Amino acid sequence: METNSRNNRKLEIKRDGTYCYSIWLEPDFQGLPQALLELSVKERRLCVVTDAEVEKRYGASVEKVLKGCCRKLTFFTFSAGEAHKTLDTVRDLYEHLIREGYDRKDLLIALGGGVVGDLTGFAAATYLRGIDFIQIPTTLLSQVDSSIGGKTGVDFDAYKNMVGAFHMPRLVYMNLAVLSTLPRRQFASGMAEIIKHGLIQDQEYDRWLSSNYRSVMEGDYEALLNMIFESCRIKGHVVEEDPTEQGIRAWLNFGHTIGHAVEKLKNFELYHGECVAIGCAAASWLSFQRGWITEEDHRHVEALLEQYGLPVRAPGLSPEAVLKATKSDKKMESGQIKFVLLKKIGEAVVVKDVSDQELLGAIRYVCAGEEQRS
Repeated sequence: METNSRNNRKLEIKRDGTYCYSIWLEPDFQGLPQALLELSVKERRLCVVTDAEVEKRYGASVEKVLKGCCRKLTFFTFSAGEAHKTLDTVRDLYEHLIREGYDRKDLLIALGGGVVGDLTGFAAATYLRGIDFIQIPTTLLSQVDSSIGGKTGVDFDAYKNMVGAFHMPRLVYMNLAVLSTLPRRQFASGMAEIIKHGLIQDQEYDRWLSSNYRSVMEGDYEALLNMIFESCRIKGHVVEEDPTEQGIRAWLNFGHTIGHAVEKLKNFELYHGECVAIGCAAASWLSFQRGWITEEDHRHVEALLEQYGLPVRAPGLSPEAVLKATKSDKKMESGQIKFVLLKKIGEAVVVKDVSDQELLGAIRYVCAGEEQRS
């Protein structure tokens, strides 16, 4: 079910036809107590899990609206960055919860970007064999991607999200005003997942993104509301159909196999969305090489990514090293990568017959320098 007003939207996510949770899109944090009513939090302990940067910016605002809503409110704050999305941080969170007396009826709140959301969800899935949690994503990337669908996890050594669980949130609450504080590069990182949504499932949305570039980049609230709602609708639909990634949910991995390898080899110096954009360019090129999309379509994919400030090349990396890194991707199945390609703009397909030679060709394409792009 979808509900709309001028300033906010609400989208319901289902599983097997049964209501699972709601996504609220709001202009501020003021609607959070109302959104929490259906979770009966008055007699529950709430633990806000966040990182130091987000806590400094939004911690006081969230604390103010949550005070009086629950039995007890605590904060667990850890250092910001992918380097801290580890089992060690989860252990520290467990210790905080135990010392504060949290039980199975209590609730975790993930306040932050994808790192915070993934880590909090994993802790919620495993603490006392599972407790409830909600997502309050504060980046564009987390609003349209990691906060939706219940995939949680932490990194293990250099391997991204290698330890995880499926654990659905009870609520996703998005304050779109936080987007105005994002650095331009971080905002662009979120656009990679949004562009991906149009490429894999909705050609009309892809066209909308092309024609509404200026409004989106200028931060027009109505444009952002429409865009984020549509991306949530697309991802929500895919997740509803395939909650544990056995079928069409794999479409959401478009651009991620090579993207994750680039992310690892760049030592996380590039944002996740930037690496996904590079992976999308590689997958688009491979789709073109197979004759599934036209050269014009492929050029469109790259142009759209670049229009929103995203890279489509990763010069300086060894193609052979990138290929080797793809072999540690968790999407391997019986030694074969499940690779997502485009049959056309708006239609993705999962293939298992991409040869190392094909994959290496796509990697060489995106690792080429500027002089080799034409």
